[in-house]
Amino acid sequence: MDTLEICYMSAGDLSKLVQKKDISPVEIIDAHLARIEATEPVLNSFITLLADASRAAARQAEKDIQAGRYKGPLHGIPVGLKDLYNTGGVRTTSGSKIFDTFIPAEDCTVAAKFHQAGAILLGKLNMHQFAYGPTGENPDYGHMHNPWNPDMVTGGSSGGSGSAAAAGQCTITTGSDTGGSIRIPAALCGIVGLKPTYGLVSRHGLTALSWSLDHPGPMVRTVEDAAITMNVIAGHDPKDVASAKVDIPDYTSALTGDVRGLRIGLPKEYFEAPLDPQVRKAVEDAVSLLESMGAEVKEVSFPMFNQSQAISSTVLMAEASAYHRDLLEKDGHQLYEPVRQRLEAGLFISAVDYLRAQQARTLLDQECRRLLDDVDLLAGPTEPVTAPEILASKVMAGEQEIGVVGALTQYTRPYNINGFPAISVPCGFSDAGLPIGLQLAGRPFDELTVLRAAHAYEQATDWHTRRPPL
Repeated sequence: MDTLEICYMSAGDLSKLVQKKDISPVEIIDAHLARIEATEPVLNSFITLLADASRAAARQAEKDIQAGRYKGPLHGIPVGLKDLYNTGGVRTTSGSKIFDTFIPAEDCTVAAKFHQAGAILLGKLNMHQFAYGPTGENPDYGHMHNPWNPDMVTGGSSGGSGSAAAAGQCTITTGSDTGGSIRIPAALCGIVGLKPTYGLVSRHGLTALSWSLDHPGPMVRTVEDAAITMNVIAGHDPKDVASAKVDIPDYTSALTGDVRGLRIGLPKEYFEAPLDPQVRKAVEDAVSLLESMGAEVKEVSFPMFNQSQAISSTVLMAEASAYHRDLLEKDGHQLYEPVRQRLEAGLFISAVDYLRAQQARTLLDQECRRLLDDVDLLAGPTEPVTAPEILASKVMAGEQEIGVVGALTQYTRPYNINGFPAISVPCGFSDAGLPIGLQLAGRPFDELTVLRAAHAYEQATDWHTRRPPL
């Protein structure tokens, strides 16, 4: 089988071939390592590549499968972890040279679950320093580059995960999402990114940015792969104080292709905000397609949407500065200047402001729950723009010039505040050939409905089958 074809196969398709022994984990890993070698000089997706270790793991997986010890759909499948997921015996930098030699003693819970499922760790993926930025800049390990146009950002903070999945370097990658850091690079790189409900996937062993906003989740090329990954990584973990005790379904059971009767709400505030016309049209076309497939679509109002940036910024900045305060005092001079400035600014947020933001957060949560009494999902753009140029500070959204950070988090932050599940799926391309994302958000712990709608839309289109020119 052609090497590039292997690299662009989904985990769902690869696993069928592995189980039937039509392809071996060794072939899969060799193909991906060759792809990384060919594309990494341009993309800079990885901080640490584990070529020898992944080949050894592939040989062991091949032996186990030949002996009838098949572990399930991720056995022998290559995975890349954002470099704030602790990995036992493998350095975890959190995107900073300050931790260039930090080697955790044990795996984080998510890494341990991947290992138990037989997945093979290809390496640790590049990221915005300490996950504190939506663009994918990193002066310590190099900026990340979008495979659709290397002059453009990948989005962040999980930028290496976005580029690695989009370019066929990894079948499955992971990100962490505090203000959109899974969904932003998913939209800008043209892949699927799922932010699960807060507490559904353990944060144990992940470097925190904002403990009440952080969500780990999958970044993949198909909705099926997101569901397969959730079957492995979701579940209660006593090591995470925020971990939820809920029943874990088979997430692949949602992949019916049927959206008949689903009620989809379009918040009018989404379309009153600054928005590129090509993004608007792609999203409107996507929603029209869902409607033609049997979904019921209606306009709704999300009045506190316009307060979500302020609420999120206050909570995030205060918690990030509290978590990193000692580091800031000791090693602040080594930090990327925009990250250092954000951490320093957080020190000036008063307890009164933080608590008021948490009160406003409660109101926003209540409002969203009422919204989702009347509809099953909320739909809209993931991003108001396509990928900006690397290091750009401003971007045009329609006729309005706005700051890049505010633009990239415009639609994503509300679902970190309330912790509701939200997914980004590809829904088109701009005239410049850059991906556009559709965001679907649902009720807490109702990932099944989110996945159902996302998968039905994906299967009715071909956006997810397109490959970057790299």
